[in-house]
Amino acid sequence: MGKIVLSQNVTLDGVVEDPTGEGGFRHGGWFENVIAAERGPWAAVEYAEAQAAAALLMGRGTDEYFGSRWNDAEGDWAARLRALPKYVVSSTLAETVWHNGTVIKGDVAEEVKRLKDRIDGEIVVYASRPLVHTLFENDLVDEIRLFVFPVIAGTGERIFDSLSDKVTLRRTRVEAVGESLVHQTYEVVR
Repeated sequence: MGKIVLSQNVTLDGVVEDPTGEGGFRHGGWFENVIAAERGPWAAVEYAEAQAAAALLMGRGTDEYFGSRWNDAEGDWAARLRALPKYVVSSTLAETVWHNGTVIKGDVAEEVKRLKDRIDGEIVVYASRPLVHTLFENDLVDEIRLFVFPVIAGTGERIFDSLSDKVTLRRTRVEAVGESLVHQTYEVVR
């Protein structure tokens, strides 16, 4: 049975909005401001996660963003990401941007349950804030991995805003990565 793993880059106050600063958000660019000094250690953790993944699950916007960047990228990490099966939740797409993708339409919760039954291993969710909320609302998340960046944005879309109920977690790992990042892992307690 598959395990849904959220893998998110967040500010210390949980903001996920516009990490690269390309979206025009006033407090955007927080990822780029920190990652220049931390890219190697951060990438090592992310590459290991990709190596362990069985599939990727994402929303339309994340497919577009990552597909346009990774489809033609070189190196082992890019090759691994391209090789992974990708499942993109969208009511409007006919095909995915990122290579090796399948569009999921219809009842998201039911389709993801079927995906978890079919795939043995980690199904990693990058970014995809609206999808993350749907997964939580339907009790489909099994693990959360947060790369916490040493920035307080103050405002912006937060990864866990607007959930309708509390979610109890058990910390399974906390690791300092590089000079300023913290990687936290939690399992969802049911």
